[in-house]
Amino acid sequence: MAKNLTPELFEPADIQSAEQEKVYRKRLSFWQDAWRRFRSNWGAMTGLAIILVIGILAIVGPHLNDHTINQQQYDYLNASSFGDYWFGTDSLGRDLWTRTWYGAGISLLIAFIAAGIDLTVGLTYGSISGYFGGRVDTWMQRVVEVLYGIPNLIVIILLLLVLEPGIFAIALAIALTGWVPMSRIVRAQMLKLKSQEYVLAARTLGAGTRRMLFKHMLPNVFGPVIITIMFTIPTAIFFEAFLGFIGLGLNPPEASLGVLINDGFKMLQLYPYQTFIPAAVLSLLMFSFNLLGDGLRDALDPKLRQ
Repeated sequence: MAKNLTPELFEPADIQSAEQEKVYRKRLSFWQDAWRRFRSNWGAMTGLAIILVIGILAIVGPHLNDHTINQQQYDYLNASSFGDYWFGTDSLGRDLWTRTWYGAGISLLIAFIAAGIDLTVGLTYGSISGYFGGRVDTWMQRVVEVLYGIPNLIVIILLLLVLEPGIFAIALAIALTGWVPMSRIVRAQMLKLKSQEYVLAARTLGAGTRRMLFKHMLPNVFGPVIITIMFTIPTAIFFEAFLGFIGLGLNPPEASLGVLINDGFKMLQLYPYQTFIPAAVLSLLMFSFNLLGDGLRDALDPKLRQ
C-alpha cells in the first residue's frame, strides 16, 4: 500500500545562491575544443604523423650516411641496393636515399613559400575587398575574375619560360594565381562578419579600421584560412612535381621530387625503383596533407560539430 504523501515529507534543498549559476563542466576555448575534436580524428592524426616523419627525414635523412646529393660512384650505377645505398643508386651512381629526402625537403620548401605568398596576398586582398565593399570591392573582384579565368598551369609555364628556374622562381610562379581562391574565401568571410552584432557595436563605439580588422574580424577568419592553406600546400607540391617532370623545374644537379621522378622515368622499364620511390614519397605527402586538411575542416568548422 502506497504511503500517503504529506508536506512534511518534502524539505527544500539547501542551495547557496552562488552555486545556482556555477558551471561544473570544464570550460573550453574555441581552440581547445578544436584540438579535442582534431585529436579524436584518427585520419587527421595519421596524416599529421606522416607529415612530421617525412619532414624530419627531409632534414636529417641526407645526413644519415656519408653520401652527398651529387656524389657519383661509377662502380655502382643503377644499383637497386648495396651496402649503405639503402634506396639504391641512379644512372649516375648517386645515392637515391640522400637525393630522395633532399628532394622532399626542396619540394616542401617550395610549397611552403608558395603557400606563404598565397596567405599574405590573399588575406590582404580579400580583407580590403570585403571590408570596404562598394566600388572598391567591385573593381577588385573584376581583377579576381580575370585571373580566375586564366588556367594556372599556363601562367606558371609562361612565367618560368621568362624567369630562370629556381626555388623562389617556381614558388612565385605557383603563387602568382594561387592566391585567388584564398582572397575569395577571406572576402566572403569579411562580408559575413560585417553584419554581425559585435562588429556593429564596435563600430558604434568608435573603433577604427585597424582595430576592426585586426581585433574583431581577422581572428574569426583564421579557421577557414588555415583549412585553405592545408589544401594549398599539396596543390603546390603537385605543381612543383609536374614542372620538374616536364623539365621546367630546378636545373641539374639540384633535386626535387619532380626532378627525381623525371630522371627515374627515363629508366622506368629497366629500373622502376628509381621512379617508384620518389613517387611514393610524393603520394604520401599529398595524401597526408589532404587528410590533415579534412581533419582541420571538421575541427574548425562549427557547422560540422556533432
